[in-house]
Amino acid sequence: MKPRQIAVTTVTVTATVFAWSVVLVAAGETASVAALAPALALTVQQIVHTVRSRPAPTPGAARLDAAADKEDDAP
Repeated sequence: MKPRQIAVTTVTVTATVFAWSVVLVAAGETASVAALAPALALTVQQIVHTVRSRPAPTPGAARLDAAADKEDDAP
């Protein structure tokens, strides 16, 4: 996935879960929201951690991958 797709997915998922929490509060289900709040916080924390810990591509990585493909095609 491209970084932009990851960011859009992260924002969309987080906004959807937050909106659902708002709907539950409006419906008077505050106990449900209180029970789900830790799960929401953990989800956001994991998404942010994953997005930030992506390794940067190395300049020689593409060249090594291409060499591996050529070896696999050898007779």
